[in-house]
Amino acid sequence: MRLRLPEERPTEPPTGYKIAHPVLSQDGTRAGFTGVSLGGALPYGVVADASCVYGLRHRAPNRRCACGFHCVHERAAAEAMLCTAEHREAVLLEVSVLGAFIRFERGFRYARQRVRTATVGPCVCGAASAALADAGWGRPGWRALAPSCAGCVRGRTSVSLAAFARLAGEGLRVIAGGPATVAAGLPSAEGLGVPELVAEAALLQARLDWFQTQLSRLGESGPGDRQG
Repeated sequence: MRLRLPEERPTEPPTGYKIAHPVLSQDGTRAGFTGVSLGGALPYGVVADASCVYGLRHRAPNRRCACGFHCVHERAAAEAMLCTAEHREAVLLEVSVLGAFIRFERGFRYARQRVRTATVGPCVCGAASAALADAGWGRPGWRALAPSCAGCVRGRTSVSLAAFARLAGEGLRVIAGGPATVAAGLPSAEGLGVPELVAEAALLQARLDWFQTQLSRLGESGPGDRQG
C-alpha cells in the first residue's frame, strides 16, 4: 500500500527565495541565471521549466529523483548562503513557484518558476553596484557576471542593472543592495527614475575615464616606440 501525500491547490503561486549567478549570452542579446549547485550547468531565463539534470525522461520534480528547481521559504535562509566564499558574487532571487511542487520543511522543489526580483549585492570593493561585469568564468555560450561598482568595471564586458533587466525581459526587477539601493528594470530610459539615471551616468563616466586613461598611455608610449 502506497501512502499519498496531501495535494495543495494554492489560490496564488507560493513565493520562494534562492541564489544564482547572473549570466549574459555570448552575443550580448540575452540575460538569465545559472544555479549554484545541481543545475548549475543549465542557464535559465526569467520564466523557465525545470528538466531532469540526470537526463531521465520523467517530469520534474519527481519524488524518486532530485530534479526540479529548488528554493527556500525564508529570505534570510537564502541570504545566509551568500556568506560562503563560493557564493559571494551570486545574486538573491525572489521567485514565484509555478506548476507542480513538492513542499519540504525549508522550501520547495518544483516544475516551473518566474523570477520576479533579483537583488544584486555590493561590489567586491564594498561600494554599491551599478553594473554586472564579466566574472572571469562562464558556461558554453554564456558569460557569468558579478556585481561591480562604476569604478571597478574598467574595460570588462558589462551591463548596467537596468540593461540586464531589459535583456532578461518578462518584467524582471533588478535591485542593487548594499550601501545604497538602486532600482532598475524599467522598459525604457524614459521610465527611469533619478537613482537609475545616476547609476547609468556613473557607469558611463567610469568607462569614459578608463578609455581616457588608455588613450593617455598610448600617447605617452607612442613617441618612444617610434624612436626605438
